[in-house]
Amino acid sequence: MNALPNAGLRQVISADQIQKRVRELGRQISDDYRGRTVVALGILENSFLFMADLVRSVDVPVTCAFIKPIYKQSKQGESPLLEILFSHELAIAGKHVLLVEGLVHSGVTSEFLMGDLRGRGAASVKLVTLLDRQSARRVQLQPDYFGFLVDDAYLCGYGLGSAEQTGGICRMWQQRHEAMPAVRYRRIFVSLWLVTSVPNLCPSVFLRKGLK
Repeated sequence: MNALPNAGLRQVISADQIQKRVRELGRQISDDYRGRTVVALGILENSFLFMADLVRSVDVPVTCAFIKPIYKQSKQGESPLLEILFSHELAIAGKHVLLVEGLVHSGVTSEFLMGDLRGRGAASVKLVTLLDRQSARRVQLQPDYFGFLVDDAYLCGYGLGSAEQTGGICRMWQQRHEAMPAVRYRRIFVSLWLVTSVPNLCPSVFLRKGLK
């Protein structure tokens, strides 16, 4: 049973709306990838619920993998430094990769990851996101598939936001906008993968909260 929402939260996208849109995305992705196996690469943590529902709505073979950007304060007085944990152990040469995001904001991380995957020989790289905040974009990036366009309001629920803020986990809630800190990016590659090869099945994965 879902918990009641915290005070100050307003429902903006219902559970029915989310599930309907996820099924539509699943059909579209299935049509586009017919006859091929998809490597669904989820960006933790905001994508995990969306990805779990999405891959169950796709009727082509899917391999699930995850990567997790982590913010660290590099030095006192400096802006947060984003380290992208990304493994070279999964062979993606010749594979069709679908990058899965819960929310695309600036687009910087997604753009870097998509470029790196192409450079490693992926046959194709596409991006799907549940929420697309185009007004915050810092790079020229357009998702191949998106669920909902959103504004600058702070959203939580359905895997986005902290555990205390999610309220009904199958719904999206709006909270007072909180500005994100400036971010510097550093590219770091280490071995960290959670992978399942079971077609059309993605495990639920819970890790500690990190800034997006």
